[in-house]
Amino acid sequence: MINTKKSLIDIARTHGCASLLSINSDSKTVKGMTKGYLTGVMYMMPDDQLCPMSEIAGCREACLVSAGRAAFMPGIGMARAARTDFFRKNRETFMELLFREIQGLINKADKKGLIPAVRLNGTSDINWTNVIHNGQSVFEAFPDVQFYDYTKSPSIIRAAAGEANWSVVGSYSGASQQYAMLITAAANKYGSNVAVVFRSADLPDTFMGKRVINGDETDLRFLDDPNVIVGLKAKGQAKKDGTGFVVDADQHNTQLIMAA
Repeated sequence: MINTKKSLIDIARTHGCASLLSINSDSKTVKGMTKGYLTGVMYMMPDDQLCPMSEIAGCREACLVSAGRAAFMPGIGMARAARTDFFRKNRETFMELLFREIQGLINKADKKGLIPAVRLNGTSDINWTNVIHNGQSVFEAFPDVQFYDYTKSPSIIRAAAGEANWSVVGSYSGASQQYAMLITAAANKYGSNVAVVFRSADLPDTFMGKRVINGDETDLRFLDDPNVIVGLKAKGQAKKDGTGFVVDADQHNTQLIMAA
């Protein structure tokens, strides 16, 4: 029996959510429309399994899951937790609905004369090459869709390098020198850029010997120049971070050399 989209949504609602992708739901993704893209982002609730490198990266307390509307709208956090529950307990149905929603995004973008883009790890860090539905990963099922993500996982940087339509940016943290070296080494090896969250609203011109671009101007990381630092301004609880995840550029050890 082939499930209708309505039946899939009905199942999703038993887990507490009605949809998986948020389409142009924040200021950064809306800005992407000026560049010709319609963006869908999936937000889940990060934890030891869905964001396993967050402990060594020291970013749990400052997690961007608290930023934006989620900081004052508890329903957003509840929806993210519901999607996570759905993903864990009913993976096949979850993936079937996700595939339907991606196709819906493609159709909507086509009607608007836009290009579809999808960020599956809005607030998670899952290696989607390992999540198979009907014999295919999402990248294989939608080869003409541009997928992109931030990641704290060197293994995801490596996996994405093998996918023509998945662009990832390594997420830096100065909370752990071990982690900083791991993520920058992987980024260098596989040609990924690195994102750094800065405390100051004024981004530095360079960081670790690389040019810093303003990553808050758009969320479309796959359009960035290669070999740059993607500068992001601290948001939500991250503004109070003292672990080193949020970087004070003038105090940071800028002599840290990105591993070759």
